[in-house]
Amino acid sequence: MRWSQVLADPVLQNLPYKIELNEWGKVVLSPASNKHGLLQAELAGFLRDHRGHGKIITECSISTAKGVKVADVAWGSQDFFARNGLETPYREAPELCVEIVSPSNSTLEIEEKVNLYLSKGAREVWVCDEDGRLRCFTCRDSIEHSRLFPNVPDDIPFQ
Repeated sequence: MRWSQVLADPVLQNLPYKIELNEWGKVVLSPASNKHGLLQAELAGFLRDHRGHGKIITECSISTAKGVKVADVAWGSQDFFARNGLETPYREAPELCVEIVSPSNSTLEIEEKVNLYLSKGAREVWVCDEDGRLRCFTCRDSIEHSRLFPNVPDDIPFQ
């Protein structure tokens, strides 16, 4: 299956799940909790308040070596959007991709997504755990604080 087919399929519209494609073109569904939605909104709100010259996108589809992955939240510079517009899925990752860990995510799955986003050009990937704690990664390794958004808190309040 191709991403354009997923978007056009009426059966897959308005599902309470995150949809991705794996490397074999198979649809992968991940249910989202309300906590997940709150964390996603808080992260998007933080980025909106501190975005500088760029745009925030939620549910950002990115074509990777292992299929289409969907970052929960992403930030792209004006240059990124000038190059890519609203292409779906993006062939390159925005400068920042954020993954919010769900109970169904394994550690290996999250590590793989971090590496996939970085390999597609993301400068940073943030991983937000279920308690709102953030970890930041670059292509070199984890970093203590974001370089793109140095004032991001270590914990995202959601309660």
